[in-house]
Amino acid sequence: MSSPPVIDVRSLNLTYGDFHAVKDLSFQVEAGELYALLGTNGAGKTSALEIVEGHRAPTSGTVRVFGKSPRDRRAVRPRMGIMLQDSGFSPDLTVRESVRLIGGLTQRADRVERVLGIVDLTRKAGTKVAQLSGGEKRRLDFATAVYGAPELIFLDEPTTGLDIQSRDHLWDAVDRLREDGSTVVLTTHYLEEAQQRADRVGLMHKGTFHREGTVAELTRTLPAAIQFSLAAPAPAPPLPATREGDGRFRVETFSLQEDLHTLLRWAQDHAVELRGLQAGPTRLDDVFRALGSDQTAPATS
Repeated sequence: MSSPPVIDVRSLNLTYGDFHAVKDLSFQVEAGELYALLGTNGAGKTSALEIVEGHRAPTSGTVRVFGKSPRDRRAVRPRMGIMLQDSGFSPDLTVRESVRLIGGLTQRADRVERVLGIVDLTRKAGTKVAQLSGGEKRRLDFATAVYGAPELIFLDEPTTGLDIQSRDHLWDAVDRLREDGSTVVLTTHYLEEAQQRADRVGLMHKGTFHREGTVAELTRTLPAAIQFSLAAPAPAPPLPATREGDGRFRVETFSLQEDLHTLLRWAQDHAVELRGLQAGPTRLDDVFRALGSDQTAPATS
């Protein structure tokens, strides 16, 4: 028998007066997975996650985290780590004091030195928060979220302000936590991170769930693209193509391999050079741009 989901959201609604911020939202997050909840600005994902994290009460609907209401802080909060976009640490506390303080509030056991080592802040342990760079503050946010290796971790824009090396270190730490069984919910504007790391992705637009699935399932909803230029004079391409503003041809296809083979064979038979040839499947950012357009339909239950 399969285990129950770590997060179970059903028919969630949140209204502010006449404004419907979240509309009939339902989704589940399974144990051990990395689930990315993404959306356009104002999509309602932050409001939805605030409810899941226990910071806000819904207007209607049910939310269960570990089978309990997230408002039951005594039961749920010790099992949950949250990395907000800005945790608002006291500027007068040192890094060590900040981790010790937040770590103590979680009721989870850990060593401050171990956590600082994970985020490469050991040398900054005695530095006041006010003297940290933006990237160092972000790493401190992550340190307090993963103190005690919580079973469920929320990461809100975790790599904003981090250099490439710090990003790699953060994701290495996330990978180790997942190996130990942690479940991760990610929100990010760096869509390549979601594409590379998420087991499943939920896309929100104007308060509703627009799409949900693996990256492969989501990207299959839009055609792949082949782009190239031809030197004049040249015969017409063998595939239906649109001419873009820069003169390049664009072929959209759901049969990328077959159509690319057709194009290459045509180019060889006609001694035509396909200048600047590019071909590839749809990426998650293409699906994201299509939110709210007629190219994708809202998710159905």
